Amino acid sequence: MKYLIILADGAADEPIDMLGGKTPLQAANKPNIDRIAREGVNGRLVTVPEGFHPGSEIAHLGLLGYDVAKVFEGRGSLEAASMQVSIDDDEVAMRCNIICLEGDNIKNHSAGNISNEEAAVLIEHLNQHLPEFVAKHSDNPILANDPNAIRFFEGVSYRHLLKIRGGKKFVRCTPPHDRIGKPWRPEMPSAENTESEATAQLLRDLILWSQEVLGQHPVNKKRVAEGKDPANSIWPWSLGYRPQMQTLHELFPNRIQSGAVISAVDLIFGIGVYCGLKKVEVPGATGLWDTNYEGKRNAALRELRDKDFVFLHVEATDEAGHDGDAELKKQCVEMLDEKVVGPILNRVASWEEPVRVAILPDHPTPIKYRTHTMTPVPFAIWQNHPSKDASDPAMIVADGVQSFDEEACFNGALGLLEKDQFIRDFLEK
Repeated sequence: MKYLIILADGAADEPIDMLGGKTPLQAANKPNIDRIAREGVNGRLVTVPEGFHPGSEIAHLGLLGYDVAKVFEGRGSLEAASMQVSIDDDEVAMRCNIICLEGDNIKNHSAGNISNEEAAVLIEHLNQHLPEFVAKHSDNPILANDPNAIRFFEGVSYRHLLKIRGGKKFVRCTPPHDRIGKPWRPEMPSAENTESEATAQLLRDLILWSQEVLGQHPVNKKRVAEGKDPANSIWPWSLGYRPQMQTLHELFPNRIQSGAVISAVDLIFGIGVYCGLKKVEVPGATGLWDTNYEGKRNAALRELRDKDFVFLHVEATDEAGHDGDAELKKQCVEMLDEKVVGPILNRVASWEEPVRVAILPDHPTPIKYRTHTMTPVPFAIWQNHPSKDASDPAMIVADGVQSFDEEACFNGALGLLEKDQFIRDFLEK
């Protein structure tokens, strides 16, 4: 048996007036995704355990079967693995967005979906000017002990990495996508214990300093002249140390001997690295609506030929949710259906080897809120050659659900799952 998970990031939503009271999943023309639901078995999944923030890092670890309370060390440390940035025992890593501020508010978390090329120039500029920051803030205990403690690392678009040697992780940092259109000053980093005070102060100082350094940079002047949002501040969040995780092979030795992860996002690649999956990069994969759907589809089919498990992640639906664009989110679902899901189902239908396919979001990103929520997500599981033997425990029997959406999957045979129940049902039943 081969296994493929297609993850439509943030695709779940709530009814939207401009879509006739439907969600983007309900409004979209998606015959192939609906085929998975119609011919397969369905349910809903709690991807975020109680007490955790509904971030993609939490949701992905949860749906892959990990005990988040034991393995989660922050988004930054996971992304570092994808970026091949090592984390020593005395270092803390964190996600570092470059964002757009408008007056006292966060206008958006992505600096208007800044390009890789523009972002690279800005990250290099920050690193070049760090000695000036260190000289100005040398009274901070972290910098007094090590003037070279801080380093920015270039990622993709607005998603970057900040590493602090001698830093501590217990700092409250609000994800910027949770504060779109809201004041940023009340959300400045704050220490959760005395030991982390120096780290929190350092992050607050870095944010204010970045606004001075980036505000008049030529990249931003050009963006403003073109009617685009400037990348006029950094925003660090989700701190952590190096995580300790078992691979998926160690968790499921009888099902997964080898695997691959396909994405445009360092977070997902980083999770894949710790899961023991091969990182597969696709040229033209942007993490947005204009991503290379065909390239990702072809990569998934190619990897599935000689591996047991493939995790195919598509970010576009999540970004449309954060942008508050209902029509674009619907279109992203339709592009996923036409360019990825349909060709994959048609291809594996002719394979002799059984292939099991699951599709689901990691969390909702409702247009109304433009951020993640903890509502359980729909999922569907399909198989190319279902067993003819009704007593076969691996047999998938269609449960009567006719479409893939938040409401229809509520009636699926697998009901409401949580913790590692989804991945175990997917792999072991």
